[in-house]
Amino acid sequence: MELAFPDRTAIIRRETARLCRVLGWAPLHEVPLPNGRRADILALRPNGSLACIEIKSGLRDFLTDRKWPEYREFTDALYFAVDTEFPHELVPEDTGLMIVDDRGADLIRDARAHPLATARRRSLIQRFAMLAACRLAALEDPAGFTLIPNSRMPRIAIRVKAAGR
Repeated sequence: MELAFPDRTAIIRRETARLCRVLGWAPLHEVPLPNGRRADILALRPNGSLACIEIKSGLRDFLTDRKWPEYREFTDALYFAVDTEFPHELVPEDTGLMIVDDRGADLIRDARAHPLATARRRSLIQRFAMLAACRLAALEDPAGFTLIPNSRMPRIAIRVKAAGR
């Protein structure tokens, strides 16, 4: 049975995040980048570097979405996560490759490193930490947090004081 586009994307994303945890990486989904783009998964690795993982649910998704080169300036290593039906030879050789099948995900090829400048990495790790902490706080106290736009960070959680308190 052929999976619908959103279902396939969700499975690839879930299994890729699980693989990240097995590798000792801390994955964060849907991370806004300073250039206005959004990383499907940005993972903080044990050595302090960042890996951006672009989820591709099929050939059409890959061919029509040509934004991924713009992620390079905000990551130490760029990866693609695809399923077994995706034509793997289309994935650029300098990017990493993760393949999802019915058993989970495997890291097939490591990405070529292109280290970020120290100041940029520090800024991105701070953005990563703020976003992760705000998401956790919102999960722990959903009634007390709301997501609002902010010029420095497109989506952050803030405390909302109830009237009369």
